[in-house]
Amino acid sequence: QVQLVESGGGLVQAGGSLKLSCAASKQLFSNMGWFRQAPGKEREFVASISWTGTNTVYSDSVKGRFTISRDNGKNTVYLQMNSLKPEDTAVYYCGAGPAIRYFVSWGQGTQVTVSS
Repeated sequence: QVQLVESGGGLVQAGGSLKLSCAASKQLFSNMGWFRQAPGKEREFVASISWTGTNTVYSDSVKGRFTISRDNGKNTVYLQMNSLKPEDTAVYYCGAGPAIRYFVSWGQGTQVTVSS
């Protein structure tokens, strides 16, 4: 069973940037990515990246502002978030799984709060 540990969340003003990291306890030959969940809302897809890093997918709400990347040597996936908006406020969850939007392993989540 793989363990995923997120870090990098915090409080930032609108227009600012944050970089999230997700470290896996072992090497994963699978897709990895991020979902988020705001209070009172369902968990929604944010971004994902294939094992080789050649295929990335983003939700329309973050396209052009967020960038996902991975370092397989460090078993880590990253989410660079720029031009943050208050509506980006949520708990961000790292996941891993067999499909680009289907994850079976999850981290515990990291809070991102964007103030206006």
